[in-house]
Amino acid sequence: MTTKRNIVVTGGCGFIGRNLVNGFADAGHKVTVLDFGGSAFRDDVRFININICDKAALIDACQGADTIVHNASIVHTKHNQEAAVWAVNYDGTLNIMEACVANKIPRLVYISSASAVYEGKDIEYGDETLPYSSISQAPYADSKIKAEKAVLAFSGTTLTQVCAIRPHVVFGEGDNRFLPAILEKIANGSLTRAVGNRDKLSDFTYISNMVDAVLAAEENLVAGSPVCGQAYFVTNGEPMAFFDFVEKIAVELGHPPITKKVPFWLAYTAAAIMEGLDTLKGGTLNSENGMTRFAIRYMVTHHYYSIEKAYRDFGWKPKVNLEQGIKLTVGAHHKNGGALDTAQKLPA
Repeated sequence: MTTKRNIVVTGGCGFIGRNLVNGFADAGHKVTVLDFGGSAFRDDVRFININICDKAALIDACQGADTIVHNASIVHTKHNQEAAVWAVNYDGTLNIMEACVANKIPRLVYISSASAVYEGKDIEYGDETLPYSSISQAPYADSKIKAEKAVLAFSGTTLTQVCAIRPHVVFGEGDNRFLPAILEKIANGSLTRAVGNRDKLSDFTYISNMVDAVLAAEENLVAGSPVCGQAYFVTNGEPMAFFDFVEKIAVELGHPPITKKVPFWLAYTAAAIMEGLDTLKGGTLNSENGMTRFAIRYMVTHHYYSIEKAYRDFGWKPKVNLEQGIKLTVGAHHKNGGALDTAQKLPA
């Protein structure tokens, strides 16, 4: 019988965080959500409005926790707003570690990113032996890399054992970023061209598969376990060309296939111009629309990963395949009256 624990989830009111909260609460754990500006969405969960950059308040809020699932971050792939991104993604993570020490919290699961190893080049069935990216590509990727290095080095130095989960392109009901951007482009008629030749494959992760992986990793995160101090790629394990995936969603929604294409150099140039204009305006957070140099480069390179280590170390495999995930997501879209965005767009 699984021991019920006190679980703290940071960033628990966004898309991924909300699903993690539901997963742990439904499993019978006592859950506390830490989120900045978020609002309660279930009666059996405690919600605290807090900025993880406030170290004293964070330490106080984490008292009595058995596990912290650190999900809060700012996803920002433009080359601006660096200070804000680093303050949450890296400094906030250091504060989480201090909260673990101060409160003697035995488990910390860090929600990282597959971007930690991406250098703008092809990755085909990459595994966890890949080195961290050695080049700077965006504040988000850079800050997540440094934060992951810090938490994994922290594992076992005190009472706290740590692991990192690296998902890639998470989608599903309640998505407030990736799929809404796709749907907006479909609605305004701008999603008619693929970037490049659609011959490069990407990984995608259906949300419930990611939640299952985090729950399984947390369950196994005890001293002496192979999970301690390790990072894990978590995806559906079904690589597909990015625009093939997008097209499947469009067709499922009753729209025509994507038959035209635009060359990489043109899309990349347009993204650079848009980033430059955004920077001149001061840089806008939480407005990812796929038109950044980082995102465009992703579309024309292989980036898919082996998920064997997660299966070997904590017995996880995805239960929902990609086709099922797309149908479930589109079904939720129809059920919600055409609104996939059921969660708030919050940075932390």
